[in-house]
Amino acid sequence: MRKYIIGFALMVTSLTVNAQTEDTIPVVSQTSEEMQDDLQQVLKPTYGDYYEGLSKKITFDRMIPPYGLEVTFDKTVHIIFPAPIRYVDLGSNRIIAGKAGASENILRVKAALRNFETETNMAVITEEGSYYTFNVKYANEPEKLNIEMKDFMHDGIATNRPNNSMDIYLKELGSESPRIVYLVNRAIHNTNKRTVKHIGSKRFGIQYLLKGIYSHNNLLYLHTSIKNSSNIPFDIDFVRMKVVDKKVMKQTAIQETVIYPLRAYNFMSTVGGNQTERTVFTIDKITIPNDKKLVIELFEKNGGRNQSFVIENEDLLRAEEINELKIK
Repeated sequence: MRKYIIGFALMVTSLTVNAQTEDTIPVVSQTSEEMQDDLQQVLKPTYGDYYEGLSKKITFDRMIPPYGLEVTFDKTVHIIFPAPIRYVDLGSNRIIAGKAGASENILRVKAALRNFETETNMAVITEEGSYYTFNVKYANEPEKLNIEMKDFMHDGIATNRPNNSMDIYLKELGSESPRIVYLVNRAIHNTNKRTVKHIGSKRFGIQYLLKGIYSHNNLLYLHTSIKNSSNIPFDIDFVRMKVVDKKVMKQTAIQETVIYPLRAYNFMSTVGGNQTERTVFTIDKITIPNDKKLVIELFEKNGGRNQSFVIENEDLLRAEEINELKIK
């Protein structure tokens, strides 16, 4: 009987050892693809924030500091920019924004929900290539309802620009920075030189002159002046630029090419009585054949005091080259 008991104990011990062995050493059945994936998981780096440690952290000197903006549901915040607005992006649907009526440089912003708690953001790009960013939060009574934006992007002072500021490029200006175009236009307008003295027109007490032609980086800048010597305001309807044939035979269709200005700096809709206003137009750099001419026409709204003058190809070729380093 004792032999049977000892034999039974040995059999139980053997079964227990086998069970433990099966538990601790499982049978592995994997494909080559699965084994390769497991190997990649073992070998991949375990440090860094993104892309398994292969990304470079963005430091604070690369950050564009945002403006703080408070909005509410029952009032509208108006932001006035120095140039027409080209792009607006809202971080969430908790805020709404849009241009104020027919204005191009005023943005109205308000809360779409009452008392939203999570902060959101907003970004704005203006026509001369300036970029603005805002952190937006809800406030029952915003401290500032009417805001005028003016900073390093517009004053041209290098000391006011952070080391991460970069130019924004718009398609119609090609390889030229909108900020440089803005500074060139402003420099021409502020300098107010008359380098062209033979192009203009004068009728009905209105004098329309071309004061200068300038060239910079595949763009032309036309400095024009409107002098109203009468007591009646001159309301501008539109300005048209076109390239036409010098000589047109009778019963022949007129061939003309319209030139659309890319920018119009200090364009005024009205020239008051006994006042003078100046505008700098930016157009693509062009040359015209000797049998054609560039005609610039100024039309009065609901009036007949229209003006026009002609620019020849030789005038365009004598355009004054602008040195970017002299722009202030």
